[in-house]
Amino acid sequence: MRKSKITADAQISILTVDDDPIITSTIKDYFKRSGYNVDIENNPVQAIERIRNGSYDILLLDFLMSPICGDQVVEEIRKFNTDLFIVLLTGHKSMAPPVKTIRQLDIQGYYEKDDRFDQLELLVESCVKSIKQLRTIRSYQEEMSRAYMQTIETLRFIVETRDHDTQGHSERVSLLGEAIAREMGLPSAQVERIRVAGLFHDIGKIGVPDAILLKNGPLTAEEYDQIKLHPAAGEKILSTYSPFKDTLPIIRSHHERIDGSGYPDGLAGDHIDIGAKIIAVADSFDAMVSNRTYRRGLSFETAMGELVKGMGRQFEPAIVEAFQRMIETMGREDFERVYCAHSNDTEK
Repeated sequence: MRKSKITADAQISILTVDDDPIITSTIKDYFKRSGYNVDIENNPVQAIERIRNGSYDILLLDFLMSPICGDQVVEEIRKFNTDLFIVLLTGHKSMAPPVKTIRQLDIQGYYEKDDRFDQLELLVESCVKSIKQLRTIRSYQEEMSRAYMQTIETLRFIVETRDHDTQGHSERVSLLGEAIAREMGLPSAQVERIRVAGLFHDIGKIGVPDAILLKNGPLTAEEYDQIKLHPAAGEKILSTYSPFKDTLPIIRSHHERIDGSGYPDGLAGDHIDIGAKIIAVADSFDAMVSNRTYRRGLSFETAMGELVKGMGRQFEPAIVEAFQRMIETMGREDFERVYCAHSNDTEK
């Protein structure tokens, strides 16, 4: 063991895999003395599952093993884990896989076994330095992400508090959009992007002047043109934060119409993101049944009738039908309790 080395971090965990128990035990004893957390595994197939279910930073992996070799182990691991640092152990340099294979499998290095572990220790220390750097970067990114999310949430809160009529609107649109997406059997990742987009679909209204946003009456054509800028503005606000990337087509297109008469791009039919089509239905329904300073909300039946009338022109028919099925399955009373609790008038 080298006298001069970086101090091992107890939070760094190592799994050493070799079908020879003597080798794994020897490696474990060596690195435990250096302060690492070390587990051993002598079955390469079980090693894959230990990586899948465990939390390891570094894998010290023998190349020639039975029933499968090290490169096959790495190939399986890389299907679900790309963060693990892997050092391949070989009996001789000539036994190592080609450099091309090592690069393709993202193996950090290989070590020729001998009686001393100095070279292996250097490789592990190099991995540890990289792991710590990555942790520092990720910690910084998470901190920045939290700050950015707080800013975005604040902007969303400002939009809704500026206009008392629309308080809670985004939450209701989000819940309703998520429920419709589930009713349609969309994948969970798609459902989640629709839920998030619902929360932030109107954030672009932060740039709409109060005189227009809070106007107590119908808008002029010029004022409506100002309102129509908010989807693109919302997309721009959220585009600087990568986790919102998948929601941007929904944010931008939630006022598009199936017949191409919507805004901001005049998209039609299949050119409109499915999430945007779903949010359009949820957004329209909540807007129709909610009171405004200048008008009372529509009745439940009237609002549903408007959605049906808009099928094929404003709304995707399959989405309105999924909405109807959801209400029928839940029952109107339960539906209103869950999804319309904060809208001002869903009475008959």
